[in-house]
Amino acid sequence: MDVQHSKHSANASTTGAPRRSPYDPTTGHFRALTLFAESPDCSKAARDMVGSYLRTWGLGHAVEDSQLIVSELVGNVVHHAVPDDSRAIPGAARRIDVSLMTWPEVLVIGVADEDSTPPELAAGEFVSPDLAGDFSEALLPDRGRGLLIVQRLADAVWWSPEDRGGKTVWCRLDLDRLWAENSA
Repeated sequence: MDVQHSKHSANASTTGAPRRSPYDPTTGHFRALTLFAESPDCSKAARDMVGSYLRTWGLGHAVEDSQLIVSELVGNVVHHAVPDDSRAIPGAARRIDVSLMTWPEVLVIGVADEDSTPPELAAGEFVSPDLAGDFSEALLPDRGRGLLIVQRLADAVWWSPEDRGGKTVWCRLDLDRLWAENSA
């Protein structure tokens, strides 16, 4: 039987990679933070929370990508989310829930808001940057650039509706891949 080895760096051997969090190797971790969109520092608070928890869990190699993902998703809520009629309370602040979950080899980030409108996940690039020449900004969509960044950083991005209205945008990051990229 022939053995085939993957040519993809994400599947390459990552000797020395921390496969589990040092504090709870069997069940992972969960942390959540509730923010309000009207707070002037809610994106910073979310970034700081993500960085603090990941460093505490021994996952410093995942901090930069995770902070950028959370910043983009919270920014989308602040600038675009309008609460559903069933969730809106006149004069009330718009709620944002940020959650972090780890399992061995996986980090999942969720950002929930009170707007059921599906996010506009970019379909990808349709035009080669070589064809754009000096007009590369023409390749950028008018909307969805933040989610395009999120899709590039995360291994998977999806969303789910909430039972009482609203939605959660989810991102999965492969911790072994991040370890390999950051230790090279």
